[in-house]
Amino acid sequence: MPASERARELVVQAAAAASDKLATDVIALDVSDQLYITDAFVLASAPNERQVRTIADAVEERLLGHGAKPVRREGEREGRWVLLDFIDVVVHVQHAEEREYYSLERLWKDCPAIELPAPAATADPGAEG
Repeated sequence: MPASERARELVVQAAAAASDKLATDVIALDVSDQLYITDAFVLASAPNERQVRTIADAVEERLLGHGAKPVRREGEREGRWVLLDFIDVVVHVQHAEEREYYSLERLWKDCPAIELPAPAATADPGAEG
């Protein structure tokens, strides 16, 4: 069963908030067939710890405005990988080095991408695919 409409709505809002704060490589994956605990992941990168925190704060604020409060927020102290769990959607904001090292896209490669509106679907122009 694909991600719910609510999850897709939150994905778009989370991706837009991340992009507004200059996150790079923003993507969304429908993990609903692989995990029963969430429908989707949003992945976003930032070049430094301060921006990781800023992006995570912006995502949380945007989703609160859409009636979604995170049940868990992890990794904030180190600022290299902040995880926001909104139940339907889990948002991973990673320092670019962690993003490359852990490569969640590769781990979840069998999961379909969720198409994002053009402004939210940002890419790092220096990244090689």
